Amino acid sequence: MQDAVASFNPMRPALMRIAYRMLGSVADAEDVVQEAFLRWLEVDREAVREPEPYLRRVVTRLCLDHLKSARHRRESYVGPWLPEPVVEAADGEIDDVTLPLMLALERLSPLERAAFLLHDVFGVGFDEIAETIGRDAAACRQLARRARINVRAARPRFRMPKERGLELAEAFFTASRAGDMRRLRSLLAADVAVYADGGGKTTAPVAPIAGLEDAMRLFEALVPVWTEGRSRIVRYGFINGLPGFVSIEQGAMQTTALEIRGGRITAIYVVRNPDKLRHLDGPGFH
Repeated sequence: MQDAVASFNPMRPALMRIAYRMLGSVADAEDVVQEAFLRWLEVDREAVREPEPYLRRVVTRLCLDHLKSARHRRESYVGPWLPEPVVEAADGEIDDVTLPLMLALERLSPLERAAFLLHDVFGVGFDEIAETIGRDAAACRQLARRARINVRAARPRFRMPKERGLELAEAFFTASRAGDMRRLRSLLAADVAVYADGGGKTTAPVAPIAGLEDAMRLFEALVPVWTEGRSRIVRYGFINGLPGFVSIEQGAMQTTALEIRGGRITAIYVVRNPDKLRHLDGPGFH
């Protein structure tokens, strides 16, 4: 048992990164990685020449199995579905797999998603991918190529300085909660979109809000709610690679991530579903 734990734990963070990006759920990723560990306990570990590729294959296959049921659940999901937020500190490393890219991955087939993530994000060779998903290497190259074309628009073309992103996040929070509509309007792009994931568990728009005028009407309507609920910042940081913040609204936690292009906010992603925020229960989140 101890030798299994000692050999598995150093690989756990990398396996979690794969599982989370495949599934978009921290809780589901943890379940998959734990199942991989249970299988690691049972296997003849002396016969496994390369533990890391072996466990990568196990985790990917478990994720592919999970996605079959997850796709059905998301079809019946109430309102926009967003991945569970992963919050990185302002001074931490920004994730290359940003929230818009994760949403683009949702449009891919499970095999396309696996081929793209393993090759383009984690640098896994096509021979290993072929063994993992049960296709030949040429087919895996085609899967990754199709995925690459479909997600191209969601990949950031350039990286905004972290400080500028956090400045815009702070300006957005201050203007929206203070009801400074003139300042707020100046921060938003004409084609801004607002996505709020309440999952039917809490108040949130059940459809995306598209366009500057509709977004402004939404924020104007929310000012009394934010004032009465005494909105407060928990922390600023990067949420799935985007600048944003964790806040308390009406006594409940939520995350807000901002997609920024050309110095303006083009998309606002809000997660209010309490089931997706349970993992944010530690130092710095109260």
